[in-house]
Amino acid sequence: MEPFWKTKSLEEMSKQEWESLCDGCGQCCLQKLEDMDTREVFVTQIACGLLDLETCQCTAYGERSKLVPTCVTMTPNDARNIKWMPSTCAYRLLAENRPLPEWHPLVSGSNTSVIESDISIKDKAISENDVAESDWPEYIVERLP
Repeated sequence: MEPFWKTKSLEEMSKQEWESLCDGCGQCCLQKLEDMDTREVFVTQIACGLLDLETCQCTAYGERSKLVPTCVTMTPNDARNIKWMPSTCAYRLLAENRPLPEWHPLVSGSNTSVIESDISIKDKAISENDVAESDWPEYIVERLP
């Protein structure tokens, strides 16, 4: 029997199936900066203050949108349209009709495969609670197209 992510559209997935697509890498929790003149988006190595940097899990997942109004609660439409989502994001991959990678927990069967594959931000990010916002440009690590 084929796994649900191969047989269902994003809209057809149950809430539990949808939530299980998140691999827990934490990349989407990295702060982004936008150049207001060029509209270019830059990813920093600064993580949302709600992110546990050891587990790459949100410490207030159920309340994240209230506590951080800019936090995106991913929808199928978002998966198709938010271009700053990591290229490895399962939501984005499936929206683009691409397969999940071997290290994704749904494929590997392991909750630690994302960290073991060095996809997560574990040991690569710092909390926004530890950096003045005026210093964020010093922590840019990637420019998005």
